Amino acid sequence: MTDHPALELERIGLRIGGARILRDVSLRVPSGELVGVIGPNGAGKTTLFNVISGVAKPTEGVVRLGGQDVTTEPVHRRAAAGLGRTFQTSSLFPTLGVLENVRLAAQAHLGGAASVFRAPRRTDAATARARAALEEVGMAHRAGAEASGLAHGEKRKVEIAMLIAMEPRVILLDEPMAGVGSADVPALTEVIRALHRGGRTVLMVEHHMDVVLGLADRVAVMHHGELLAVDTPEAVMANPTVQSAYLGESV
Repeated sequence: MTDHPALELERIGLRIGGARILRDVSLRVPSGELVGVIGPNGAGKTTLFNVISGVAKPTEGVVRLGGQDVTTEPVHRRAAAGLGRTFQTSSLFPTLGVLENVRLAAQAHLGGAASVFRAPRRTDAATARARAALEEVGMAHRAGAEASGLAHGEKRKVEIAMLIAMEPRVILLDEPMAGVGSADVPALTEVIRALHRGGRTVLMVEHHMDVVLGLADRVAVMHHGELLAVDTPEAVMANPTVQSAYLGESV
């Protein structure tokens, strides 16, 4: 029996009012692959992530996780099925400590209480998982710090640690370098590389082309809501259609 891809999009379309936002997007992502999703501003990249994660429902097509049809499933059910996502803006609870933020994510995955209005239960399993996730992203030394005092690059690492603590099979990173100072980009890039080397399936929307080209197994190019090309980084950058789509943009 053939293994199902970790993520499969079959002819995804999205209309909002009279506007077609996504058109006939099909993509198969094998388990363990890192795919960079690029395209000019307004190409539909984040909208595609919204459809994959359940924030938006497609008007056409099918979304499958590990062969399971999740097209109509809400966000929390997709998370339970193994999908994790970060957003362009920080999703940390600023008044909680770094460890507490990650422990909340671990507890949610383990079935415990995850309310920010009371202290989470100090379960050994959740605490151990949170500490291990912080160690993986190089933030164990900041476990006791308040999230509001972190630098932007540090916040991104903690958000990734929260995903790791929930053990997703597919991770969506929506512009992880957004707002991150240039000095912090290399370290964050290595965190994402380690995610990939650990066998996780990763889709990443990112405008830093050097980051995408250095990390991705394949690159998917969006333009006007359509998928122009999916290929190796070298082949995509040499594609005349892709170059034409980026006229006026920095590639």
